[in-house]
Amino acid sequence: MGHNINYNSITGKHAFMSVKEKAWHGLGTIIEDYPTSAEALRFAGLDYTVEKRKLFTFDNENNLGDPERDLVIPELAVPDYYATVRKDTEQVLGVVGKDYEIVQNVHAFDFFDSIVGGSGGILYETAGALGKGERIFITAKLPDYIRVGRNDLIEKYLFLTTSHDGYGSITAAFTPTRIVCNNTLNAAMRNKTNCIRLKHTANVQDRLKVAHQLLGLTNRLANELEEVFNHWSRVRITDSQVKQLIGLAMSPNRETSEALKAGRFEDLSTLYTNTVEKVMEYAFSSPTQQEETTKGTLFGAYNAVTGYFQNAKSYKDTESKFKSIMYGTGLQRSQKAFDLCSDFATGGIGALN
Repeated sequence: MGHNINYNSITGKHAFMSVKEKAWHGLGTIIEDYPTSAEALRFAGLDYTVEKRKLFTFDNENNLGDPERDLVIPELAVPDYYATVRKDTEQVLGVVGKDYEIVQNVHAFDFFDSIVGGSGGILYETAGALGKGERIFITAKLPDYIRVGRNDLIEKYLFLTTSHDGYGSITAAFTPTRIVCNNTLNAAMRNKTNCIRLKHTANVQDRLKVAHQLLGLTNRLANELEEVFNHWSRVRITDSQVKQLIGLAMSPNRETSEALKAGRFEDLSTLYTNTVEKVMEYAFSSPTQQEETTKGTLFGAYNAVTGYFQNAKSYKDTESKFKSIMYGTGLQRSQKAFDLCSDFATGGIGALN
């Protein structure tokens, strides 16, 4: 399995930092104690800056068709577009428009620091860069836990990713993680969100000051999820109901859902039915599904879907897993499972029909 972690040929190191636990194929720097933001920046190999530089192309007419001259003398400026260049390695990371504003890596950490006033209340756990350094990510743990039942603890994490290639926005999200199986329970309540997104525009630095909004969102979601998960841990669900819920959660489209509800199993694709079976296997065989809060409960059914994407599904590489869980198919299916569980908790099995 690949990883796509940035390798800096100048320093001879991979751009990844993790506290205590090895991850990402054992590459990068593993440290024992939680670092400050400045230390995390350095340990993760993110202490580089990016700048916008003008783009040029070649004037073939003025060069009189001389191929050697065409290759070495750029004469035409490309208006309104710039290259983003990593200054330490001189690598081009992307092409952006004139209004694009670079958010330096250090400012991403400043954003997290401002959430708790930089007083040590936030613990940087992982950070790194992908590709040539065009995308960075940070995960940081907040104090306290979401408690489900007597012994099931869910840690509260903030996740941030941004890029230097002109693709995507700056995204910061609340991502609770169940300790017993390292399972990211990435979901939002109905009509609410668990993340904020900021565009790379001229006023992006001012907009990064909305950090307190993310903290408020996180506190509200954590309190609401604790109430929801504890309720689900007391709602019993049969094996056949779990299979129906999982089948609907994993459905890729409306046609599949309608065929499943109508019992037209011959219309279901082999890929889909095999995937459902794998999720079911995880639901009933994983040791982490045998806990008091999960076995035979609605909370366990939800964990079966999220846990499959986190701990059982095979991915092309680690970056594919990262993208799926944080903002791709894994997140979409997990959110669908969350909504179905919410319906089941209030309406029973009829809510799934």
